[in-house]
Amino acid sequence: MRKDLFPALIFASVFVLLFTCQTGTSAEDLDTLRERAEQGDADAQHSLGFMYLEGRGVPRDDARAVAWYEKAAEQGNAKAQYNLGVMYGNGRGVPQDYARAHMWWNLAAALGDEGAMKYRDAIAKEMAPGQVASAQDAARACLARDYKGC
Repeated sequence: MRKDLFPALIFASVFVLLFTCQTGTSAEDLDTLRERAEQGDADAQHSLGFMYLEGRGVPRDDARAVAWYEKAAEQGNAKAQYNLGVMYGNGRGVPQDYARAHMWWNLAAALGDEGAMKYRDAIAKEMAPGQVASAQDAARACLARDYKGC
């Protein structure tokens, strides 16, 4: 699989998130955000993931970004699901896995994320039909578990 298939995805997600991430980077803002995230606020978890992805107020750490995105995605946060697709599609913080990227984009698309629809369809063209079917099965199973343990 081509490692560089989706380099524009990272740029696209960062560009979009620069306008949707409503957090500052002061120590006080970060403490408040972390507290909200640890209490289970999906939007705060997503924002904290973005901060780790970009190194805003925290050291850049793709694995921590993925961990926070996963917590938000388990609560049905479409932006976090989209970003997990980006992370898996590009192998950032996780091994590159097109089937997992497809699954996350499929879930985000089901919640109405148009970008996820676009990238899900694009990555499907790079996958074998059996891989796409497996990713679709994984998305259905994840949805049936209410996004837990995906």
